[in-house]
Amino acid sequence: MEEKLFWVGIIMGLHLFLTHHFKDKRKFNAKFLRWWHSFFAFLFFFVAGLMVAVSLDNNSGIVVTAVLFSRKQLVYGFLSGLVAGIYTYFSSGRKNLKSEKERNKILKHDIEWSETIFSAVILASIVMYVFLQAFKIPSGSMRMTFLEGDHLFVNKIIYGIRIPYTKKKILKFKKIKRGDIVIFRFPSNSPNEFQCGGHQYGKDFIKRVIGIEGDEIEVKEGRLYVNGKLVLEDYAQYVDGFNRIPPANIKIPWTKYQWYWQKREIGKMLGEYVRDNFGPVKVPKNSYFVMGDNRDRSCDSRYWGPVPEYLIKGKAWFIYWPPKRMQVSK
Repeated sequence: MEEKLFWVGIIMGLHLFLTHHFKDKRKFNAKFLRWWHSFFAFLFFFVAGLMVAVSLDNNSGIVVTAVLFSRKQLVYGFLSGLVAGIYTYFSSGRKNLKSEKERNKILKHDIEWSETIFSAVILASIVMYVFLQAFKIPSGSMRMTFLEGDHLFVNKIIYGIRIPYTKKKILKFKKIKRGDIVIFRFPSNSPNEFQCGGHQYGKDFIKRVIGIEGDEIEVKEGRLYVNGKLVLEDYAQYVDGFNRIPPANIKIPWTKYQWYWQKREIGKMLGEYVRDNFGPVKVPKNSYFVMGDNRDRSCDSRYWGPVPEYLIKGKAWFIYWPPKRMQVSK
């Protein structure tokens, strides 16, 4: 969302710059102002329609961060802007635009709105990118720690600030450790990749960090082993009880198993067999092994591999909605 807001701010900033430029050049005669005022109405409602469409998609669980705006969102925004622009063009024709006082009044109104939107949106995008972001729990993979529909704030600055459009992070205040609940972008480079029953490219996930760089991870009969030791997890939930899936009959050499896992292929090859019998694998450099607390209903690193550090956006911090579940995340 923060990148979307940033580019909305850039659009409004460009309009503001051009408005001042044309004003200094004394371009705003009656005809030009009518067109420019209509263009501002188009731009304003294009942005409004765009962000409403984004918000509706977010609320329905369609959150794709790798794509700036979807085609559907752009169409909604364009139609909103087009209707507003046409209406403004014809309604402004009824005003006395030959009067300099009337033209200055309209121009001042447009500039004030443009400045307000530009400042607010840019500031919001910076806050969301660097410090804090709202996140909605989309599924039951983290039950009972988080429930579907929980709204929480994500602490984004704690693990460092990622330089936009790069893999580099700066100002790291804390290292990611085992047990941290993190929000990350799904580790896929292709919109066509099929995982977890659908296309997850660009979507935000929430899971718990189970293994860090160099850790050996194995799951045997549903139980987690890290570096050969059984991990006792009071937060893990097993809704299927003692009903465990037996190991797959397919025998894969360890080196190939590791390779398939890192290429996000092991889940496609073995399917649900990896739920209760997985690995062992070694977590690669600058990567993490993550799992959902609802182990029997979580599509996680067992299926689609490690999460690179640069894709981790922040740490789950505080549930703010619904009010009865307000609490700081542990």
